[in-house]
Amino acid sequence: MTVFITGATGYLGSYVVDVLMRDTDDNLALLVRAADENQAIEKLWKAWQLHMDAERFYECLGRTRLLYGDLHQERLGLSDDDYEWLLAEGTSILHIAASLNRKSDKACLNTNLRGTLSVLKIAMSLRDAGRLRRFSHVSTVAVAGQRSNELIQEDTAIEWDRSDYDPYGRTKKFCEHMARELLPTTPLTFFRPSIVMGDSRRGDTSQFDMVRAFCTLADLPIVPIRPHARQDIVNADWVGYAIATLHMKDETDHQIYHLSAGESSLRADRIATAVAAGGGGKAPRFIGPLEPSFGWLVDQLASSQKRNVATYVGSLLKVFLPYITYNTVFDNTRATTELGVSPTPFDEYCGALYRFAKKVDFKYPHLPLPPRPASANPTSESRATEAK
Repeated sequence: MTVFITGATGYLGSYVVDVLMRDTDDNLALLVRAADENQAIEKLWKAWQLHMDAERFYECLGRTRLLYGDLHQERLGLSDDDYEWLLAEGTSILHIAASLNRKSDKACLNTNLRGTLSVLKIAMSLRDAGRLRRFSHVSTVAVAGQRSNELIQEDTAIEWDRSDYDPYGRTKKFCEHMARELLPTTPLTFFRPSIVMGDSRRGDTSQFDMVRAFCTLADLPIVPIRPHARQDIVNADWVGYAIATLHMKDETDHQIYHLSAGESSLRADRIATAVAAGGGGKAPRFIGPLEPSFGWLVDQLASSQKRNVATYVGSLLKVFLPYITYNTVFDNTRATTELGVSPTPFDEYCGALYRFAKKVDFKYPHLPLPPRPASANPTSESRATEAK
């Protein structure tokens, strides 16, 4: 079987690919925005080196077909040869790529809505050819819209009359709707991660936006949010495992899965204590009544025309503050029951994450890709080229 994947060069996509390469024998067709094979391989190496050394990387490339394209283009910008090959060989689709720019209506419209529609058209063609085994879409718990002090279940999360926090949640909600409308008889899976931050096995991460906001709050002597507000933070290694494993099942128990910490979500003060114990200094003091004033300050920094660390952090907090303060968690019983494994509590690894992020100053130390060994398997595209 061949799994067509978008977003393999992204943070979460790299985790999914790592699991698929480790736990299955299936081949992968990867949509990569690149001009040629060399550029595509460089982008994949930049994303995948978080999980593997160069030797394994080249081994994994031997099970891939690189498809050069762009979510923003008609028919994903695929060449005629690649498009025809995909329709002849593809057996399932795992759509991970998305714009996470919660401040930009334009980015979310073009990438999340138009891009997903283009992927769905590919899915419809595979369905009509009798080849589509499953279509999986990585969505977000943000489709639940504005919430406060709630426990949210999968089937009741979307309420169309409820306001959204941002264009990201709004467009992802409609992406789910499009998939249901256009593929009514196809096995569908919707994965809704909560706040994905860090890896339970190590401190390393290559995704720093939310981590930087988290570290900024951890470093404050006074944190102006409620200490009892629960933070639904989930480890990326569990989320990647869940997506890959459930997508590859012949049949899933459900259509929608919250990939979240669920009722094991921790209170803000417990997380702060864990960070301090893990090397983050003295735990801050929480003053909940200052939360509205803090929100006002974040708004001012985010809207400032100045460009400095304070306004950058303000922009990050403007995006993520609602998800930190709304004291809402998302039930994960479906995923934990079907997988037989639960996510790792954030306080068990947040100290290592904090130390790594501060050590590298929120920039992942990427390594250059060594030359391909003569014994390494070429990509499927290279093999096709050599056969001509």
